[in-house]
Amino acid sequence: MRDILTIPFGYEDSLIISSDNSGAIGMKQGDLVHVPYETLAYYSLRVAAMECFAAGGEPISVVLQNFCGDEHWEELVRGIRKGLHELELAQIPITGSTESNFQLNQSAIGLFIVGKQHIRGTNEVYEYNENWKLAVIGVPLVGNEVIEQEQHVVPLSIFRRLSRLNHGIIWPVGSKGILYELNQMFDQVRFTKEQVITELDIVKSSGPATCFIMAYAGDMEEKMKEIAGEYFHAMKIARR
Repeated sequence: MRDILTIPFGYEDSLIISSDNSGAIGMKQGDLVHVPYETLAYYSLRVAAMECFAAGGEPISVVLQNFCGDEHWEELVRGIRKGLHELELAQIPITGSTESNFQLNQSAIGLFIVGKQHIRGTNEVYEYNENWKLAVIGVPLVGNEVIEQEQHVVPLSIFRRLSRLNHGIIWPVGSKGILYELNQMFDQVRFTKEQVITELDIVKSSGPATCFIMAYAGDMEEKMKEIAGEYFHAMKIARR
């Protein structure tokens, strides 16, 4: 299942709550990965937004928990705004809180998105069908790779366009890797590493959702490739 919380709201609607957190990433001396706070917040927003969309939600607000210090709040918000702008959601409100009583030795943030889902039931696990075609959009990257190989990180704008396609399944890949997420997508089936054929490392962490899986009907492939471009990586399942 997706890493989200679904709360029934009204007759047909639900609230979708998705979240992400980061620790030891930022500009403090004790951080293990050093990046600007704008970059940190952008990638955290990215994860939570992709989870929300994949569950059928439409983001309506962002909540930021800041443990980096008051002086970095505006920089963090700029990173969030950058992501929202890519998603054509620039007007969404941002709120949150900062730990200002104590200074931490390492940077940390938590972020969650409140989304609205009209017509319940889109957050589900699907039955695997051999007629599905599979692809990974983007490349799994983690840590400093995300900055050093940014050209391989699939843009949010592409994720948003593909999420709007009918008759397809979209599934962000996080820290547990492609194989783990593939096995969360489909009900009553488990794939082994040996069954999954692709040029990518399927057990490597994808960090802040630098790639995602698409399952789709064969007649959608040309449209998929047109939108995804160089980020498209075919994936096949070998029969047992």
